[in-house]
Amino acid sequence: MAQKVTSKWRLVRLMWNERDIRNRVLISLVLLAIYRLAAHVPAPGVDHAALAALTSNANAGGNFLGFLDLLSGGTISNFSLLSMGVYPYITAQIIIQLLVPIIPALEEKLKNSRDSQKVMEKWTYYLAVPMAALSAIGQINLFNSFAQTPIVAFGFSSGLLLHSLTILIAMTAGTMFAIWLGELISEYGIRGQGLSLVIFAGIVSRMPSSLLRILGDEQTRWVMLAFTLVVITLTIIAIVIVQEGSRHVPVFYPHSQASLKAMQSGRKLGQRAQPPRDLELRVNMAGMIPLIFASALLQFPVILASFFSKSDTTWVQTASVWVQTNLSGSGDSAFYWILYFLMVVAFTFFYTTVLFDQQKYGENLQRIGAKIQGRYTAKAAQDYLKSIQIKITLPGAIFLGIVAILPFLLQLIYPPAGQSAGLLLVSSSGLLIVVGVVRDTFRNIEAELKIHGIKESILVK
Repeated sequence: MAQKVTSKWRLVRLMWNERDIRNRVLISLVLLAIYRLAAHVPAPGVDHAALAALTSNANAGGNFLGFLDLLSGGTISNFSLLSMGVYPYITAQIIIQLLVPIIPALEEKLKNSRDSQKVMEKWTYYLAVPMAALSAIGQINLFNSFAQTPIVAFGFSSGLLLHSLTILIAMTAGTMFAIWLGELISEYGIRGQGLSLVIFAGIVSRMPSSLLRILGDEQTRWVMLAFTLVVITLTIIAIVIVQEGSRHVPVFYPHSQASLKAMQSGRKLGQRAQPPRDLELRVNMAGMIPLIFASALLQFPVILASFFSKSDTTWVQTASVWVQTNLSGSGDSAFYWILYFLMVVAFTFFYTTVLFDQQKYGENLQRIGAKIQGRYTAKAAQDYLKSIQIKITLPGAIFLGIVAILPFLLQLIYPPAGQSAGLLLVSSSGLLIVVGVVRDTFRNIEAELKIHGIKESILVK
């Protein structure tokens, strides 16, 4: 353990001594500071007294408002221009990734494109704009339905049309500004970590206020503090173990003819033969995406029901209230949590399958002449690797499901934890993001150091 900590500090020292990498880190910090400043700019037309009354009520909005606040970087509490964060872009990105293998025309167009990645990014940007506008409409209606007094005067009647369009344009522009800052970080700061660092900064910025909320209760402050620290520690350990879990499949590469002949004949490799290199298959290939996607799908009926919360028809209003109560996590019923767990597990398998099929391991191995013992065709290799991936995805899917419903489980184990459900949500789902971003950031910095010719071996584990 001491050696691992030393390696990390050694990495930080080498990073700071390398001018280009140091500048990239500083640029990332400056852009994140700009994002946090912009997060405090309120949207036009917000009734701050009504918003304060809603956010002070722990039962109003339940898990949904907490999850939105998590993804938006804590901007829900003041309904800022960036209150939707980069969530619409993430949703658009998931939709595009899922549609490509389903629609043959899209897949064919990407195959014929010289730079398929840029094409997908362009489609994602185009889809993110209407997604941001729709999310703004749903968010405003949802907040108004939860609040006793409307937070934002919103509607498309002649008297409110201009006011409503102003709010929509401002909130959509705020989302695109947050996405732009993330792209700037990826381009000029820490490569490939822009959007992740934006969400990471929001989660970390909430921790001091959550800690003060726990310490504010004089009767249970020390018990809850100890309980929270234990939960955070155990959750981080579990996340690291699962995130690092993998299955290594031996692959024989064509640079050693002796290895291929020995493999095909079924004999053991001799001393002159080149040993196989492993193909690593991850236990949690989907990352945080299943939690985001399952939550978004669960909350779509809530957003839709918010439009009918003040309907004159009795059964419509009753159905709207039931949906908002049972699918937002605001009630005491276990219905939401059980459904959330099952959807996270299902989407983990679904998204992993989509990502795995897009990798085309069998075709890529055949293209370079590599072989897996006993599987000599691209289809046989792909099917074999897919069967392994499905088996090792099961523990990863169950783990993500447990992380998703951890606040509910902790309330069953220790009922006073329900008073800090928002903090415990950040300690589970939020920590999954935090740990992943920190590890990816260290790995990117290590790769940058190697590119700049630093030969020292640094293993970030």
